[in-house]
Amino acid sequence: MVEPAAPVDRDAGFGIYVHWPFCAARCPYCDFNAHVRREINEARYARALTAELAAMAARAPGRTVDSVFFGGGTPSLMSEATVAAVIEAIARHWRLAEDVEITLEANPTSVEAERFHGYRAAGINRVSLGIQALDDETLRFLGRLHDMNEALSALELARTSFQRVSFDLIYARPGQTPKEWAQELARACALAADHLSLYQLTIEPDTAFAMLHARGKLATPDEDLARALYDTTLEVTDAHGLPAYEISNHAKPGAESRHNLIYWRCGEWAGVGPGAHSRLVLDGKRTALSTVRLPEDWLGRVERTGDGVIDCEGLDPVEAADEFLVMGLRLREGIDPRRFEALRGRPLSRARIKDLARDELVEELPDGHLRATLSGFAVLNAVVADLAA
Repeated sequence: MVEPAAPVDRDAGFGIYVHWPFCAARCPYCDFNAHVRREINEARYARALTAELAAMAARAPGRTVDSVFFGGGTPSLMSEATVAAVIEAIARHWRLAEDVEITLEANPTSVEAERFHGYRAAGINRVSLGIQALDDETLRFLGRLHDMNEALSALELARTSFQRVSFDLIYARPGQTPKEWAQELARACALAADHLSLYQLTIEPDTAFAMLHARGKLATPDEDLARALYDTTLEVTDAHGLPAYEISNHAKPGAESRHNLIYWRCGEWAGVGPGAHSRLVLDGKRTALSTVRLPEDWLGRVERTGDGVIDCEGLDPVEAADEFLVMGLRLREGIDPRRFEALRGRPLSRARIKDLARDELVEELPDGHLRATLSGFAVLNAVVADLAA
């Protein structure tokens, strides 16, 4: 008989993810659960979010919340009152850590930026801006509604409103060279407060970019150029004191995103809102939950039943251990092999670790952790598959 996966390491933390699925426009590269709606009954959605939080708290009582993350969609389209109501509901059902991180994703349009002070009063203490590029031509290509002046103004306002500020950029764009990316990234590092998220452009199914790519009207970098752009990313951010702590995320030491660390360290989190995912330890077993994706269907289900959860499945030892590898090896700190053994019921193969170390794809640290090298980061899927076999 296969034993169930061991409970999550509580030291990895507990977070709340709040999904706001609405956007002013659909970006051509985006495959997130995001929707454009002319009219939104925000009061109904706010009530539904607080109801679903109560249902999640009944499943996972007694936790201390280390992080809250408002993601989307475009959470900065939410009113300050809605944000405050959600934070108040979380505080009613769980204890908030004294240093709780509460992040809101925001688009740097002037209308949304004006709300920053209100969000700060509501309890937000960290903002993540979707700037995506540092020139107007590229912003238009990416379908963004802001220009560079708005982005810089929003960034300055954010830095005066919040304790911590991050922003995103997309690179590996058509025609982009390592030299051009190095110049843009150096400017971004000079503008950054303490954190940057830097994502290679990928062609996701069922997006506008996917259709252009299929017609040969949008070219992406080949493998060699993509690797050169990634190496440039590491070199520039290291030089500016923002080293990678995860494949796509860079921060000054101590300024890492606590919420995302919960994901990558395989902690627990409760997700609320349309299409939100959760990982909770229920009855001693790591369990995956997900909610209805379509906003209107989610809203109706919550109003009828109290939550929008449609899938609730316990992970078996293989699934839990594989997830631990996939997520944990993204981190520069690596993983504790003992945690894999507790989840999987067997240790990692020493022979495979030795082979990967000989190829300079992984390394063992003095504290016993195993991590991917910078070369290993570039082929991480292959490294994970080898270790998991």
